[in-house]
Amino acid sequence: MESDLLAERSRLIDPIDRVSEIIFGLIMAVTIVGSLSIATAGQNETRTVMVAALGCNLAWGLVDAVMYLVRTLTERRRNLRLAKQAIAADADTAHRLIMAALPEHVAAITGTPELEAMRRKLQDLPTTRRAGLGRDDYLAAVGIFLLVVGATFPVVIPFLATPDLALAMQLSRAITLAMLFAAGLALGRYAGHAHPVRTGLLMLLLGAALIAAVKALGG
Repeated sequence: MESDLLAERSRLIDPIDRVSEIIFGLIMAVTIVGSLSIATAGQNETRTVMVAALGCNLAWGLVDAVMYLVRTLTERRRNLRLAKQAIAADADTAHRLIMAALPEHVAAITGTPELEAMRRKLQDLPTTRRAGLGRDDYLAAVGIFLLVVGATFPVVIPFLATPDLALAMQLSRAITLAMLFAAGLALGRYAGHAHPVRTGLLMLLLGAALIAAVKALGG
């Protein structure tokens, strides 16, 4: 059990973030591909839509990756500032600062002994410590980029595999639904849901609804 927790902690990207990025890229790709009119589409139009889907996910994958680094650096600097404030403060004030920084579900089970232990650990930190980005942060950003971009290819492969656009559209939709189900299944298993298949079906329905909403809004 402990080894599983350590392995989970060592992952560069949280499982929820991984699945979310895949779903995001998938919805973006299938929305653009869905704009293809089968009745009037020619080879050039098909190629244009494929390039647009890939280009869109390349752009948003880059944006997501950069914003991940910005968010990580901001949170890290904020935590370092709070740590310095707690170190310089008296015990009661330090306890309040630490408590305010804890997630709500952790704060609910944290008492004075735990807060004092945290305060003492903070005091042992080197005063020259800086908040910056490291190798793992950049690798995680690259991972996010690849997840968003990678979600494009299963959607467009049918259009490259067959000249029958109607069949390609049906295959693309089937692949999209299968990927949504798999994403929901993965989330259900990660959350320890008693029936992960249900979460897979719910994600399938939710994803289909999101795609319909995006298309209705002109996406």
